[in-house]
Amino acid sequence: MSNEKYTRYERARIIGARSLQIAMEAPILVEDDSTDALYLATVEFEKGVIPISVKRNLR
Repeated sequence: MSNEKYTRYERARIIGARSLQIAMEAPILVEDDSTDALYLATVEFEKGVIPISVKRNLR
């Protein structure tokens, strides 16, 4: 996941969905002392550990 190129819309959707999961007490996948769900989701995205995939239609 870390090597793929995402559009800004895909990036926003992935981080937003993961942030919601973290806010609803899902396990955090990175070591950090922060309690900000959006920050933690962004860090997870940058490290490539978010368990969310993107399906694209190739035309």
